Amino acid sequence: MSSFSKVAEEAAHLAGKIILQYFGSNHKTWTKDTQSNLVTEVDLKAEKAIVSHIQQNFPGHSFLAEESWRDSLNSEHLWIIDPLDGTNNFANRIPHFCVSIAYAQKGEVLLGVIYNPVSLDLYVAEKGKGAFCNGEKIQVSPAKNLSESVIGTGFYYERGVVLENTLTALLKLFQNGIQGMRRFGSAALDLCFVAQGSFGAFFEYKLMPWDFSAGALIVEEAGGKVSDCLGRPLSLEKEAGVVAASPFLYAELMKTISPLYPGVKEK
Repeated sequence: MSSFSKVAEEAAHLAGKIILQYFGSNHKTWTKDTQSNLVTEVDLKAEKAIVSHIQQNFPGHSFLAEESWRDSLNSEHLWIIDPLDGTNNFANRIPHFCVSIAYAQKGEVLLGVIYNPVSLDLYVAEKGKGAFCNGEKIQVSPAKNLSESVIGTGFYYERGVVLENTLTALLKLFQNGIQGMRRFGSAALDLCFVAQGSFGAFFEYKLMPWDFSAGALIVEEAGGKVSDCLGRPLSLEKEAGVVAASPFLYAELMKTISPLYPGVKEK
């Protein structure tokens, strides 16, 4: 796996350089499915650089990338890419975003690399080998209770039931005594914050595979527990609500999160 990790790290740095070149300057921006779901020309340039670098090193590999690639999810070699996680932050000159790259074999994620080009933090995890930030091993929070923890969350671009239920869940968590909550606008970095123990836990009711694949492995390799909002394993095949937490906090968090998961009665 070391060659895969090396190439992923190189690709992440290449994309990070492109992103920083455009950060704070004028660039083309448009919307996807909703007015608040932005994409920029920088997303496309960064994605092209990542895919090109991987193809040069591993011809014939497949890709699931946010902007332009949808190969078979059961491919022998599949790269799952979010070239710019936190596009809305980037577009609004908020310096908090990252590059997220995961590698999977036949649907199993074996490598996760997340790079923050602003802070220069590089998070890397290979299955069974632990999780690292800038070469130093990281672990999830040792907190035993949510009352000792800051919780990370995110809001999907919809303004309906997903948002309403997220706000209700946060209210219940505050009533249960959490130290606080943070909404930073990059799910991939939020998962890294769980992995390094900054957040005791994170949840978001709707994310795509390129949002969570690398970060979920990093959390697991840091000793945390990750699932969908009903306690099931995450899948590359579809969007999912995501919960990530230290083992001590997971069950307590799920008591609040699961009943409010949109569509829970139908599942």
